[in-house]
Amino acid sequence: MNQFDIVIVGGGPIGIACGLEAKKNGLTYVIIEKGPIVNSLFNYPINMQFFSSSDLLEIDNIPFISKEAKPKRNEALEYYRRIVTSNDLNINLFEKVENVQKVQDVFKVVTDKNQYTTKNVIVATGFYDLPNLIDIPGEDLDKVSHYYKDPHFYASQKLAVIGGSNSAIDAALECYRKGAEVTLIIREPEVGRRVKYWVRPDIVNRIKEGSIKAYFNANVKEIHPFKIVVDTPEGTIELENDFVLALTGYKPNFAFLEKLGIHLSDDDKRLPQYNQETMETNVDGLYLAGVICGGMETHKWFIENSRIHAPLIINSIVTKKMV
Repeated sequence: MNQFDIVIVGGGPIGIACGLEAKKNGLTYVIIEKGPIVNSLFNYPINMQFFSSSDLLEIDNIPFISKEAKPKRNEALEYYRRIVTSNDLNINLFEKVENVQKVQDVFKVVTDKNQYTTKNVIVATGFYDLPNLIDIPGEDLDKVSHYYKDPHFYASQKLAVIGGSNSAIDAALECYRKGAEVTLIIREPEVGRRVKYWVRPDIVNRIKEGSIKAYFNANVKEIHPFKIVVDTPEGTIELENDFVLALTGYKPNFAFLEKLGIHLSDDDKRLPQYNQETMETNVDGLYLAGVICGGMETHKWFIENSRIHAPLIINSIVTKKMV
């Protein structure tokens, strides 16, 4: 059994930032990541461009140089991978945490490969692993995906994209330009206002000229092998369809947080309880870092404004050790 001062669950940018901070302060630590380095970023669309500029994605004041002001997915992967390798961070990849138990003041972290003991656990798992299901008949068909990767796959196909946020709009535009017949199904009366400002005019114009068909104030009610059923303000319609991208957002693993004993708010926001000055939850020695702190408000925390979580947490742990 391995013993560390800190076990960090999640090897994304903020988990890496916590590892860097722990190393600088002479603490023993291990980062456990169920996939590759920055697994969530790896699973982003191949051509994705960040809303943030590269300097806002930097961690530990390590410069992030990109070709454009706003970097793309492949540049971010290179940046965070080099941080891990050049700093020789202690990170175990493709290892999944299955259970965390606390006995007195010691946590036992059980994974599918090992067991660890520690007095401090940092959960930095993000929210990208669990899609918001729309819970309709046919959502489990092979033609339906809640993740979008490469537009080439949908060339010459009738594609329905459900959603009006950045991910849905990016997918609709890219697939249209690779030859897909794209239909957008958006439950709001317009394209989302949080869509990247340099992208929103593009989709608005494509819809206006008819290159991309859009149904607003609409909801998909059923998905069939060769069609979808959509409720629109004008009534229920059926559309021929080959594939569906249900890009309706994602959410943290609340069941995992509750299993750890973290209190969540009773409202729809499901905000976890933690001290904003230390990031420590209602469970002593258990900390939260990154976007997971926002519960269902997944637009609240980003890399740029949650980088500060790492020094706050490590300072709290160091202070406790000195007492």
